[in-house]
Amino acid sequence: MTNWLKKEWFLAGMVAAILLAIAFPAPGVSAGPLQLDTITSLGIALIFFLHGIGLSPKAIIAGMSNWRLHLYVQSITFLVYPLIWLICGDGLQAFMPAALAFGFCYLFALPSTISSSVAMTSIARGNVPGAIFNASLSSILGVFITPFLVQLFMGLDGVSMDLSATVSSIAKILILPMILGQLLRRLLLPWLDKRKSIVNKVDKIVILLIVYNAFCDSVAGGIWADFSIWLLAVTIIISGLVLLAISHGITKSTGWLKFSKEDEIAAVFCGTKKTLAAGIPMAKIIFAGDPALGMLLLPIMIYHPIQIFYCAVLANRYAKRPQLDNN
Repeated sequence: MTNWLKKEWFLAGMVAAILLAIAFPAPGVSAGPLQLDTITSLGIALIFFLHGIGLSPKAIIAGMSNWRLHLYVQSITFLVYPLIWLICGDGLQAFMPAALAFGFCYLFALPSTISSSVAMTSIARGNVPGAIFNASLSSILGVFITPFLVQLFMGLDGVSMDLSATVSSIAKILILPMILGQLLRRLLLPWLDKRKSIVNKVDKIVILLIVYNAFCDSVAGGIWADFSIWLLAVTIIISGLVLLAISHGITKSTGWLKFSKEDEIAAVFCGTKKTLAAGIPMAKIIFAGDPALGMLLLPIMIYHPIQIFYCAVLANRYAKRPQLDNN
């Protein structure tokens, strides 16, 4: 048992974080005693700072110029997911409350996450520059595309978003630390290379804190208690099936398209994710004053912790593949 825990401490930590959140949600909620929302934001900035040190300028340029990967990931996020609604929307509305069905519509229209997508791509030894570019691009595009899709599918008026605030948030938490790491690369890279065993654990520790924070918020917010068992079960099952279908679809199609394993990993973690951090503020603007807001948010509130847990397991599996020397 001890040997297994040493080898699989990350998976064990995932389970422990969920159980701890269920038993003691109050300390880990956003703005709670532990201030995990602030700590995880700082942790994410640290991850990008370390990526900035570790990434060569050539790798960053290569990541930005990989147009096939960028087109593929954005197509999954803003075409394939909405297509699921076009195919299944009528069926969902037929057997569940309209607000919950439209909650899935909203989920499918959301952009990808940034921090966890990049962190998990890093854990899995995927194309980190490509993941950074795609996750950031998705977040910016989502400011425009998500309200448009909601308007198209749900017919809501008066939708507007604060683009400058979104771009500023991305820059402060992600881009600036990475640029700082690049500027200090020559000075700190030898130090970083000597401490790889410690540095490689930073991503995983931050992910564990994000998992605990996400589950604490969902438990404390009562989403597991405010709805019937049947509605919760249906929402969990549909969310899980969609996540599995997209994940396996990406794995298969990237193989057909002859993507490298590193590009496949970036596509899996950027393409399967939907943002809760941007999704809730967007919803408060888009559905302002709607008494059914809680049910509209239920799918993303449930999809979020499921995607983090599943993708963390997947990242751990990818990380165990044989290390190849590309130098």
